[in-house]
Amino acid sequence: MPEQDRHLLKLCFLLCIFAGFLLHSLGASEIPLVSKLSIVDKDMWVSPNGDFAFGFFNSPDEPNYSVGIRSNSKSIPLDKQIVVWIAGADLILGNNSYVQLTQDGELILFDSLKGVIWSSKTRQLSVVSAALNDNGNLVLLNKEKHIVWQSFDTPSDTLLPGQNFSMFQTLRAASKSSVSSYYTLFMNASGQLQLRWESHVIYWTSGSPSSSNLSAFLTSDGALQLRDQNLKPVWSLFGEDHNDSVSYRFLRLDVDGNLRLYSWVEPSKSWRTVWQAVENQCNVFATCGQHGICVFTESGSPDCECPFKHTNESISRCLIPNNPCDSGSDMLKYMHTFLYGMYPPTDDLVAKVSLQECKSLCLNDPSCTAATFSNDGTARCLMKRTQYVTGYSDPSLSSVSFVKMCAYPLAVNPNHVTTSPSPLEQSHKFCFPCVIGVASGMFVVFVLVQLALGFWFFRRRNLDRKKAAFAYTSPNSNGLIVLSFSELEELTENFKHQIGPKMFKGVLPNKKPVAIKDLNITIEERKYRSAVSKIGSIHHKNLVKLQGYCCELDHRFLVYEYAKNGSVEKYIEDLKLCKKLTWGKRFDICLSVARAICYLHTSCREFMSHGNLKCENVVLEENLEAKVTEFGLGKVVSEASCSSAERDVEDFGKMVLVLVSGCRGVGDLCEWAYKEWMEGRPENVVDKRISGGFNLQELERSLRIAFWCLQIDERRRPSMREVVKVLEGTLSVDPPPPPFGCNGPLEEEEEP
Repeated sequence: MPEQDRHLLKLCFLLCIFAGFLLHSLGASEIPLVSKLSIVDKDMWVSPNGDFAFGFFNSPDEPNYSVGIRSNSKSIPLDKQIVVWIAGADLILGNNSYVQLTQDGELILFDSLKGVIWSSKTRQLSVVSAALNDNGNLVLLNKEKHIVWQSFDTPSDTLLPGQNFSMFQTLRAASKSSVSSYYTLFMNASGQLQLRWESHVIYWTSGSPSSSNLSAFLTSDGALQLRDQNLKPVWSLFGEDHNDSVSYRFLRLDVDGNLRLYSWVEPSKSWRTVWQAVENQCNVFATCGQHGICVFTESGSPDCECPFKHTNESISRCLIPNNPCDSGSDMLKYMHTFLYGMYPPTDDLVAKVSLQECKSLCLNDPSCTAATFSNDGTARCLMKRTQYVTGYSDPSLSSVSFVKMCAYPLAVNPNHVTTSPSPLEQSHKFCFPCVIGVASGMFVVFVLVQLALGFWFFRRRNLDRKKAAFAYTSPNSNGLIVLSFSELEELTENFKHQIGPKMFKGVLPNKKPVAIKDLNITIEERKYRSAVSKIGSIHHKNLVKLQGYCCELDHRFLVYEYAKNGSVEKYIEDLKLCKKLTWGKRFDICLSVARAICYLHTSCREFMSHGNLKCENVVLEENLEAKVTEFGLGKVVSEASCSSAERDVEDFGKMVLVLVSGCRGVGDLCEWAYKEWMEGRPENVVDKRISGGFNLQELERSLRIAFWCLQIDERRRPSMREVVKVLEGTLSVDPPPPPFGCNGPLEEEEEP
């Protein structure tokens, strides 16, 4: 064989080997339909270069799992590998959860308790495979290998080199204390990058020329650029190591609200900050959140101090006291301090006033809690109307802040004159009439004691007889009293006093009133006792306590604690009683009910839904404190499958609208209320019978969270934990989309 032919044959052989290797690599990088990852198996989908992995992960200090993409390079230690994308934000997953690329081409996240809780919504897009690219982008591909969905289009809190960020996308910082953070990065209509807290407090803006249709782009050499439609940079910022040889970089909106560019330093095996948007961390709005005012320590690091007061809670919160001041109010002065109002994060601006006028304006305004005077060219007075105040303090600041406090009362009254007894009054003299009086009094007391003892013995004997008749009223091991049907008849005077549908008032032998519910169902005794035992073990201040039950032959009754003022429904329908439901009371009822349902969903030994939440099943105690009753009956009547967290959330949204508006027709009410809110007339939704007005911020939070709860797509509805945080004012909530018939595409996706 000629030498030339031998070399040619050898070259062909090597090319075949290389082509085979390349095809194998491509095949290994593609993920076929019906592929599945689970927490139990701890498997992952890895990019061809091994730098990124998609799967379930958790941190050592966080037991809950998430699913997403993290760095996976062998050159980065495990504790330094960072999460670059999370599916479905901060969803809490059960131990049997899994993610799957379905036969229909949809990437879904399935939770063992809640079902499908996140999806790529690509069922109709002819997806045939998935792939995790070397740049960390998870993509879904059709037959032509075109990308029909990619994780780069739905960023979490991180941008990777090669990833575009447009006006329609948002980075949201992670949070350790709640499901979602207040801090976001977005691009405004002028093509500027902006950092904001909540929805409208902007504390950093990039310096780009005003232009539309721009997109941000992180380059591999460490530059963040704003590019036009022709991919031409119109504005750039550079990290300290720009153009240096760096293997890995990323841009992240951190938990503290600052945007930072990181580079991997190979010699030290650590991530290094090479640029950050806000140099002075105290200038990030609400850097201290609820924990005080931002100051710098001697070491130069920011710290949070509370010059006002901490609440007596397990988690300390720095609040301005707003207790009624019997002794009047005073203004405490804080030099070199700038304060912002939070919840709501809006201040009233009064221009061209003096320092003393600013102080007087707040002191004489009952709703003002604090004020900041700033004279940086224009004398301004910023007045706050919330207990939640944040800000920063620095010796270089010229701002002066005032905080309203109760004036301290005088320890003694200087006008009060005391007289000392005269020596004559101090002398001890024998008093014969006094002796007779004392003796008479002792005799009367003796007679009364004898009569009381006789009455007690008589009453005790009658009680013993009555207890003999009530043979089953002693509590069982779960603290529940077990009653026979004949005992229930005696307690209720043969079910004489009806207080609700199949609900009767009764009185126990100890004179304690109870509410007795006739379930009117047929259920096996053992199953019934087991279900009742679980309900009886639940204790929460906003849940009506189950005190006992009846399980005799075909009779199934539950015995609840009695609420003096009856149901919320009765108060809403009665023209006189409804006036007692002020705005404050109605808002408190919403919050109390939310806390109760949140407890059922998250804090019981096993998940429990209410299943039938409505105003009729919310009762009011003596001080109109709300308690939820008839919870968990789905377990008793074997209809647990009909109840779910999502249904409770929807029912809660309906109940909020009924409480706010005082109307009962929920169907038309939802659409009408949403229209009024969208057109800027939320006050029209408020019940006109409410006296004393309403709180606009509380109304806004109530309506927003109610409309989120009423979303047709259950996956959009918030958890009850999020609902509680929104109503408390410690979690922001975005404007909700139409919750009604406008979600056509989502409904189509649910069709089989």
